[in-house]
Amino acid sequence: MRTPLVVGNWKMHGRLADAQALASAVVEQTAALSVVERAVCPPFVHLSAVADCVADSDVGLGAQHCADGPIGAHTGEVAAEMLADLGVGYVILGHSERRQYDHERESGIAKRYEQALNQGLRPILCVGESLEAREAGQTDQVVGAQLTGVLDRLGDAGFGNGVIAYEPIWAIGTGLTASAEQAQAVHASIRALMAERVGDAASDLRILYGGSMKAANAEALLDQPDVDGGLIGGASLSADEFAAICAAAARG
Repeated sequence: MRTPLVVGNWKMHGRLADAQALASAVVEQTAALSVVERAVCPPFVHLSAVADCVADSDVGLGAQHCADGPIGAHTGEVAAEMLADLGVGYVILGHSERRQYDHERESGIAKRYEQALNQGLRPILCVGESLEAREAGQTDQVVGAQLTGVLDRLGDAGFGNGVIAYEPIWAIGTGLTASAEQAQAVHASIRALMAERVGDAASDLRILYGGSMKAANAEALLDQPDVDGGLIGGASLSADEFAAICAAAARG
């Protein structure tokens, strides 16, 4: 049985005091939901402070990105080794915003994924299609190519410690959300594609939904057989919303 995982992606939000208050509230409000694996991913500058806030709880700490190489002369980058040193356990990779605005491509994302694995982090690989690709019936091709970047670099064992997050680009920050049935269809397709490469191990792979999940729609999404949790954006900035999503995951 796959343990549900709910991850808050705080993106570039919050001053230090905001991050500390939110992390502390998440710890308090989700303390009774240990059947759900939970993690928060604050901005880099708040990682150390948030680490202190979650230290005595089972809420995990995640980062939103890591470099594609080891420690070295790369201005502005943060190596996976540095994240591990701070107690980070998860790292989001290939988020659609980084693909769009920072022009990240599959080869670089696969290198970042490899760096994360080498440092004992749990990578959360984001995949998803644009509205144009969906309307053209190309969702499976787009998502398949995004997965293949990691599979080709690391082989079939590359997802052993990894997580996949399906985030339809057309549903991020737009107020639109894939229906539960639409989400399930893509999640099932991802699992089937992975089964072709990794066999029975695909049944243990966790696939999160990352397209504007919130308390109001979480239960319907998380009730789907191949939706194993959520990568939560805007709703994760409210401890009440995040806790409600975690509670829905516990019921699912």
